[in-house]
Amino acid sequence: MVNDYCQPGSATVVNKWRDALLDGLFPAHCLLCGLHSDRLPLCEACRLELPLNTDSCDRCALPLPLQRARSTASDPRLCGNCLSVPPWFDSCIAPYQYDEQFAVLIQRWKYRPEPRLAHLMATLWLQAAPPILPPVDLLVPVPLHWRKVLSRGFNQAQQLCQLLRRSHPQLCAVPMDPRRCRRQRPTGVQAGLDARARRRNVAGAFTTRGGCANLRVAIVDDVVTTGATANALAQCLARAGARTVSLWCMARTPAPPD
Repeated sequence: MVNDYCQPGSATVVNKWRDALLDGLFPAHCLLCGLHSDRLPLCEACRLELPLNTDSCDRCALPLPLQRARSTASDPRLCGNCLSVPPWFDSCIAPYQYDEQFAVLIQRWKYRPEPRLAHLMATLWLQAAPPILPPVDLLVPVPLHWRKVLSRGFNQAQQLCQLLRRSHPQLCAVPMDPRRCRRQRPTGVQAGLDARARRRNVAGAFTTRGGCANLRVAIVDDVVTTGATANALAQCLARAGARTVSLWCMARTPAPPD
């Protein structure tokens, strides 16, 4: 469950009253099996079935075959893509693998402005992400184009970023800047596009407002598929002076079968 580590006492009390009211008006039911669940819309049994992304590329978090040897500080595990064409971001935290069950949760979260869904995602991330996060100086949620924000009503990456910052003791003092980067043109829907088409779709889509000189930046997003969006944004941040760029997201899509 998301905790209010960084909020003053009065705000915490208000949030507890809000949660109690929501529990009374809208009893939680699991989005995957439909059974009653405790506060969050995912029961414990279904939560335990979500596939963890434990064996993955150390740079882009792409799930790797289990037989691959674990990495060491001098010999990181890298996928073929990161070996041949390293991305602009330096590392990726993606605690889960994106499968059919996770797709149900993500799609519901992205297109229905229900506060509990954002809290569910933040809780899942906090439960599965490394307990000690790499140090960062700035959190940047992946920006949506203003037209998409207007039609959807919110930016799910910004929701997640806000809750992680409020809930993780390491992030309380880390600033979040949703305006540091801007999506300067609308991009087509990425779903259904291959990796090359995705790269073309987001090429030059982002600009920065202000520099990032020597900053360790964490990009926050929902799901990484090919990494094209994150790579385009990381390139923009690196060219603005960022020392390192990491990517924090909910889940990583496995590589397509050969």
